[in-house]
Amino acid sequence: MSQKPQLSFWQIWNICFGFLGIQFGFALQNANVSRIFQTLGAQVDEIPALWIAAPLTGLLVQPIVGYYSDRTWTRLGRRRPYFLVGAVIATLALFAMPNSPALWIAAGLLWILDASINVSMEPFRAYVGDQLPPRQRPMGYAMQSFFIGVGSVVASLLPWLLAKLGVANSAGVGEIPDTVKYAFYFGGAMLFIAVGWTVFSTREYPPDVLVSFDDAEGVREARPKELLRSNRSGYFWLVFGMGLLLLVYGTNLDKQLYLLGAGLAIYGTALIYLQFSRSANAFTEIMADLYGMPDPMRRLALVQFFSWFALFAMWIYTTSAVTSVHFGAADPQAARYNEGANWVGVLFASYNGFAAIAAIVIPLMVRRLGLRISHLINVWLGCAGLMSFLFIRDPQWLLASMIGVGFAWASILSLPYALLSDSLPAKKMGVYMGIFNFFIVIPQLLAASVLGFLLKTLLGNQPIYALAIGALSLFIAGLCVLRVREPAAQGAMAAPALAVNR
Repeated sequence: MSQKPQLSFWQIWNICFGFLGIQFGFALQNANVSRIFQTLGAQVDEIPALWIAAPLTGLLVQPIVGYYSDRTWTRLGRRRPYFLVGAVIATLALFAMPNSPALWIAAGLLWILDASINVSMEPFRAYVGDQLPPRQRPMGYAMQSFFIGVGSVVASLLPWLLAKLGVANSAGVGEIPDTVKYAFYFGGAMLFIAVGWTVFSTREYPPDVLVSFDDAEGVREARPKELLRSNRSGYFWLVFGMGLLLLVYGTNLDKQLYLLGAGLAIYGTALIYLQFSRSANAFTEIMADLYGMPDPMRRLALVQFFSWFALFAMWIYTTSAVTSVHFGAADPQAARYNEGANWVGVLFASYNGFAAIAAIVIPLMVRRLGLRISHLINVWLGCAGLMSFLFIRDPQWLLASMIGVGFAWASILSLPYALLSDSLPAKKMGVYMGIFNFFIVIPQLLAASVLGFLLKTLLGNQPIYALAIGALSLFIAGLCVLRVREPAAQGAMAAPALAVNR
């Protein structure tokens, strides 16, 4: 098999540029959706359940899009049709979200927004693996992190900047401030333009050519005996999930735990169906690939699980924590609350700005320390950053906390994918990247199920403690990365040569 040609810096730039727009959508969502929900009447302990749209759509959409994008070939190529369709729908959802007249409409639009962003985002991860040789993949994922950082800085700052320019930052009861509305309009336009740039400035290898470049390690396929055992674990998870549902129904446990029980029961049912099914379709193939995933992917799954549990806790509770603890306001119509909510946008912008810087530093860390130790250091910096929220009272000093969070964020977005991509075959790059995102989505579903319950029953309904839980989760993620094997060729991969044009 032949090796893929190395790409120039600007070719890699064009491949990754669409992530700038995608992150505009994600950053506006992460920094402002809790604010929109509270403005429309949601209580603090209801926010995690309302956010369930984001991880649930990722769980459903990403492996399906990955599966079909592996099998797609059109005039626009293999992955790019999905970039474009997702961008169009996400743009429309961003325009509509801040005009939601009711809480249920805002929650529905979050489903649409997150699903469409996922349609675009999942193929972007596989696109780097498709287009770049192994030596350049760490650079490709680091450049994606750079664009994620830059896009998030601008998008997160938009409401604060608009307020500084005199745009109204407060509104009547149940109304979204103009600062948020105009930020979403601008973000929608930027998402469409940036993704369009990648769609029309790059090309893709035809499937037969791409397979001829396949230099991945052999992936271990699930064997028949392993699939026969899938129904045994399936019965366990089905019974466990049903038992949890009955426990919640029969007691006064938080109703959000229904989500956890239902998820476990559905997973068990899927494993049982896999064992008895005699047909080959998207569902059975995705489940078989999930059950027979490569060993490096299994080890990285735990790292991703604890990392994204922490991130989700931060995204949904930072606004409530900062407005209540650091600004002393809980009423979404109060000027002090909206001042604090805007400052959360600044904090989110700052950690993404630090992530853009970290994306430049991380390849140097990898060259000296390797992928595993570099990732451990970065997620532990994020742990320290989140934990410091409990001790800092001056909101200005929270900017220092965001340095650690920024390094963790940049590392989470790049190094696990660099560790993973060399273990995946080209013909299944999309579906395995989609399955890998299960371990981004599942911890978010778990967080949405249990964080509200934990805060209400054990932690005095104080959202600041959700950030402490997130810090602990990042610490565990660092320990888990030590179980992951360092690829033998990573020393060379960390310093990619960018001068050769395709």
